[in-house]
Amino acid sequence: MIIDIHTHAFPDAIAQAAVSKLQAGSHTFAFSDGTYGALSAGMKASGIDMSVVLPVATGARQVEHINDFAIRVNERTAETGVMSFGCMHPGFEDPAPELERIARAGVRGIKLHPAYQQVDFDDERYLRILDICAALGLVVITHAGYDVGLPLCAQASAEKLARAAKKAKGVTLVLAHMGAWRDWQRACELLPETGAYIDTSFSLGSMTPCGDGYYKTPQELERLSEEEFLGIVRAFGYERVLFGSDSPWGDAGADARRIAALPLSETETAAILGGNAQKLLGIK
Repeated sequence: MIIDIHTHAFPDAIAQAAVSKLQAGSHTFAFSDGTYGALSAGMKASGIDMSVVLPVATGARQVEHINDFAIRVNERTAETGVMSFGCMHPGFEDPAPELERIARAGVRGIKLHPAYQQVDFDDERYLRILDICAALGLVVITHAGYDVGLPLCAQASAEKLARAAKKAKGVTLVLAHMGAWRDWQRACELLPETGAYIDTSFSLGSMTPCGDGYYKTPQELERLSEEEFLGIVRAFGYERVLFGSDSPWGDAGADARRIAALPLSETETAAILGGNAQKLLGIK
């Protein structure tokens, strides 16, 4: 079973505008139009059994509306293979009742994005959210490291992630982009001891430019080499690595094949591509 634990999709009415804005900001190519239909079609074409959509609230007023939509998406998961996490924003006045609501509705976790939400991850507002999620059994997936669309952001640096993880006891935390995007050395030094999971999204190989001329050299497009990627897997342990594509910013089928071709054992490959996520999400 292959589970892509890190994807993005938008309602049809806003997908074109959202993808265009994000593509312009990141100067990277989107592999689909960002709709749920495109996500499902890509899954069928690539042999992906399940995709987890990670919505991001860029403002506190969006939270309840996004979570309502996530609950509706999950009503069709058995049919579509698409599961949605919920969201939370550090500026949301009283997060406990809303997080309790989505937990009762069967939502398995939430996505946080310190760069887009412009709050340091070790801020007390995030720590409060992490503590509530720990009590409710909600998985927390957070953007980790720098961001291709906000190159100077440091709200989710390895240091801040480590401080938050040590203060938030009992939360199941997933650090996207192999622990901390383009902060990978510090991630390996600081984060394995936290017990957090990591996902593989937007980390292996090179970025795909959108063709606007922003990137001038091949080096600017580089992410992790295979050797560096495997080094992070070994640092965290394969049992804590989850496959993610960051679709539509990654081609899930190509990313899964790239991981399957790495010099990993069959047990390690199967765990990373789906087995670990099955256990984490309670999927049979």
